[in-house]
Amino acid sequence: MENGPAIFAGTVFLLFGAALLAWTGARTLHRAPVAEGVRPVVAVPLALLAGGTSLALGVWCLARF
Repeated sequence: MENGPAIFAGTVFLLFGAALLAWTGARTLHRAPVAEGVRPVVAVPLALLAGGTSLALGVWCLARF
C-alpha cells in the first residue's frame, strides 16, 4: 500500500529534475537568461543544483520500495 505514493513522488521528482536540467541547458546554450533579473553566474549553478537534487530525490524514492 505504501508503494504507490513512493512511485508517484519518485516519478514526479525525476520528471521535474530532468525537465529543469534540460531547460537550463537549452537556455544556457542560447545565451538566454535562466531566471529573470538574476545574473547567469548565480542562476545557472542554482538551477543545476535544484535539478540534480530533484533527480537524486527521485532515485532515492524509487529505490526505497
